[in-house]
Amino acid sequence: MTDNLATRGEFTRQADIARALGSPFVASVLEAGERHIRRAPRTAALIESWPGDPSAAALAMRFNAAIHALARRGRPLRLETLYKRQHDDFDGALCAALVSEDEFIAHWMRQPTQTNEVNRAAAILSALMVAGGKFGLPFELLELGSSAGLNLNLAHYAYDLGGVAAGTQGSAVQIAPTWHGAPPPEIAVEVLAAKGVDLHPLDVADEATRDRLLSFVFADQPARAERLQNAITLAQRHPPQIARADAVSWMAEQLAVPQADGRCRVVFHSMVLQYLSPEDRKVATDLIAAAGARATPERPLAWISFEWTPDRSEVQLWLTCWPSGEARQLGTCHPYGTWIEWHG
Repeated sequence: MTDNLATRGEFTRQADIARALGSPFVASVLEAGERHIRRAPRTAALIESWPGDPSAAALAMRFNAAIHALARRGRPLRLETLYKRQHDDFDGALCAALVSEDEFIAHWMRQPTQTNEVNRAAAILSALMVAGGKFGLPFELLELGSSAGLNLNLAHYAYDLGGVAAGTQGSAVQIAPTWHGAPPPEIAVEVLAAKGVDLHPLDVADEATRDRLLSFVFADQPARAERLQNAITLAQRHPPQIARADAVSWMAEQLAVPQADGRCRVVFHSMVLQYLSPEDRKVATDLIAAAGARATPERPLAWISFEWTPDRSEVQLWLTCWPSGEARQLGTCHPYGTWIEWHG
């Protein structure tokens, strides 16, 4: 292990988080990876020379996904059989992978994370239900950091939100987070338009893209993988509209176009702000606030944020509505949307 890695301890830190989230297998992969990272000199050099915050860049999750991707490909055999639960020699399997697949792992980790977690749509839809109760209007959605755009299809999914049925019942994508607190308001959500932006949007029609998305799902969370696969299949029938651009420039263009009367425009994002520079985060929030200042009762604006707190102690769901400018924390959430503690 490099001195830099030992100082950062990023894999161990993320292993503790994974174990707390109910993924002991992933935790063991990360711990074994950190113990033997020197066996992959390209990967070790990439990590120790990383220019920014390793937590914000999700380096440990990139590493875990690279290892999962190798196992899905069946190489090396020792790693494949570990993932098939035919043995529990994490050290031997990770050593084999690091020695033989150093170039693959380093290449994979240079690419940004692509979780596009579908379960987070439950929190976004719940916030839309609150906004729907406030405005009584259909929505047009603008998503920042859309990845493959799976959450742009949130109206096509079926939900159980604390006992409240929502969305498209009978959908193959069933989302039912563990719910704490009172349920959200039973308000029907109508989405008239949905489009998003990403620097590197993913096309789910591409087999390599589908494999990349599935590799980022924790290997010991099969229900999550099945939900993602169903969302991918649905997206092939309902392709999301995603622009290839930087989020700030795209949002400035979109917000400059007046919306039609009788529509609520919504800007939303989930686990995206950590990847923006402090300067871009300020510009983005200033753009949203400026658009809010132009909002009217006939053309309201809502902003839904599903993000880590600055100290990364919890994920909070916030809703801000204009023209009033009222901001409310609606809930505290599991990072992948597995549970929601609803504040309402």
